Amino acid sequence: MPAKASQLRKKEKTALLKDLDSYRNELSQLRVAQVTGGTPAKLAKIKDVRKSIAVVLTVYNQTQKARLREQFKGAKYQPLDLRKKLTRALRRQLTPNQAAALTLRQKKKLANFPVRKFAVKA
Repeated sequence: MPAKASQLRKKEKTALLKDLDSYRNELSQLRVAQVTGGTPAKLAKIKDVRKSIAVVLTVYNQTQKARLREQFKGAKYQPLDLRKKLTRALRRQLTPNQAAALTLRQKKKLANFPVRKFAVKA
């Protein structure tokens, strides 16, 4: 049965890497058994070991990314892989500050010719 992610999340980085190394060694031994004609039980275990490796790597990468997010929390710039994905158009959209910016000419026009107000007959 593959390793449980909930149990792996409690482990530290070194323990995770040690588990990963042991699973990889076990997988290589099982592959040798596969070539030499091992028992069906051993051949069936290959799938579980592969899944365990995937779970360990997933937990390791997720915890590492969470640590990095914590480290760059208040930073002015973030690494590209920590930024929000959004859509391409939204990533290129002007910021609200940039969108609200006025040229000098626009500022003068607004100051000198304010929007006229009309009394509408109801």
